[in-house]
Amino acid sequence: MGYIEDLRSIVGHRPLIFVGSVVVVVDKVGRILLQQRKFPEGAWGIPGGLMELGESTEDVAKRELYEETRLQVEELTLINVYSGPEHFIKAANGDEFYVVTTAYYAEHAKGDVVVDETESFAFHYFYPNEFPEGIVKSHQAILDEFLLKHYSSLRVVAK
Repeated sequence: MGYIEDLRSIVGHRPLIFVGSVVVVVDKVGRILLQQRKFPEGAWGIPGGLMELGESTEDVAKRELYEETRLQVEELTLINVYSGPEHFIKAANGDEFYVVTTAYYAEHAKGDVVVDETESFAFHYFYPNEFPEGIVKSHQAILDEFLLKHYSSLRVVAK
């Protein structure tokens, strides 16, 4: 059992604060990796997850990316930290929590994507003008900020 499951066994469904990280992965031609998630079912999002005890936000980002995709990144660049009442979630099982999310981006991950089928249906790289419908609202805000502030300065190879 992990930290969050241990904590939930003590406090039940009461609201908690969790810290998580996500990684916007950009390939050599400027496409962005999105995850079709099992929770919420079929929604698209950015790879990432919640912090375990003793981890830094960078550790979380790298670990979650690897667990979900088998991709590895060395260098992470901060996009922003997201928190506040708009980051409140009530899960289908009744668990309530506020998430503080640290968002990073990384260029040119190493490895080939292998889908962790316990959390994901699929992973696909998309050009920003081809993003699918149904992106998780909080992840859309991260992607919007990333595209506005960072995307034009990336080292991408022409299509």
